[in-house]
Amino acid sequence: MKYLVRDRLLGIGDDYWIEDEQGHKAFFVDGKAMRLRETFELKDREGRVLIDIRAKVFSLRDAMTIERGGEALAVVRKKRFSLLRNHYRVRLVDGTELDVSGKILDREFVVEYEGEMLAHISRRWLRVRDTYGVDVVREEADPSLMIAIAVCVIRLAEKERLDGPVD
Repeated sequence: MKYLVRDRLLGIGDDYWIEDEQGHKAFFVDGKAMRLRETFELKDREGRVLIDIRAKVFSLRDAMTIERGGEALAVVRKKRFSLLRNHYRVRLVDGTELDVSGKILDREFVVEYEGEMLAHISRRWLRVRDTYGVDVVREEADPSLMIAIAVCVIRLAEKERLDGPVD
């Protein structure tokens, strides 16, 4: 299933809809302004919070946390030792690790688990400016989590581009 995400997802205070490939409203992004750290909620059509995304405040390396129901679900950060500049690691609380690699700033990358693709993020199949697609290719993969991972990785890559490498 493909989802269309506005490119400037992490603008503080931005609120908008993410649509499915048929153009139906699938998720609502509620950007929380006036907070000490970046905070966003990903909600379903009925307004229920599915995922909270927060920038980690006290961390040696930039990281973002993904929470569900007030409990940590995952931490996203740049992979420490990688020959690839655009390589990120998602560590789920159960110990599972997902790899994210590709051209992050170009919105051309994949999310994988043990070499198997879970989601493909791309602008290629879209004509809408400032929009990228999140194609959840594995049936058992959670679309809200894949969207949250894409958001976190893009935000971390953009922050590194603006601030310079952190490692």
